Amino acid sequence: MSELAEWGSFYVIVGSAAGALIGLQFVVVTLIAERPPLRAAEAGAAFATPTIVYFGTALLLSALLHAPWQAITPATALWGLMGLGGVAYVVIVARRMRVQTTYKPEFEDWLFHALLPLAAYALLALSAFAALFHTREALFGVGAAALLLLFIGIHNAWDSVAYHVFVNMRDTNTEQRRQSDRDETSPKERP
Repeated sequence: MSELAEWGSFYVIVGSAAGALIGLQFVVVTLIAERPPLRAAEAGAAFATPTIVYFGTALLLSALLHAPWQAITPATALWGLMGLGGVAYVVIVARRMRVQTTYKPEFEDWLFHALLPLAAYALLALSAFAALFHTREALFGVGAAALLLLFIGIHNAWDSVAYHVFVNMRDTNTEQRRQSDRDETSPKERP
């Protein structure tokens, strides 16, 4: 399948990056797990889990399109199903973002956790239909979707780490200072 062979190096790069970033995200989550904020699981389902799914999708697309297919039809069907499944998943993520109470999402959160992933998955699904008549152009759509999901995951991973470091650590440090101040001003017990 010559159309897919031309994309080999691209998907090796994207897949390798996605795989490495999945591993790095696990390390970060492990480090953050030492001091989880209240209702962390609720926020994790809305913000952390989708990041792994986006990296995983980029990795799976890379493997799928690097496989030695005899024809493009099976690959097209699989990436089309991934696109449709991704659209459904983004709807679930948007609902989770709306109902969680740990953090009030801002425009940037909606953009990178709902709108851009929806665009990437829709592009993936539409590229499957386009591949029937315009294979070369459809492969550019799939490549763009994979790259967009990879960049969304990078942004979301960075945003998550920055939030935990600058907001949660600040709140924890503030609470520790308050406790220390209360301890210093409370009457001491005499022996």
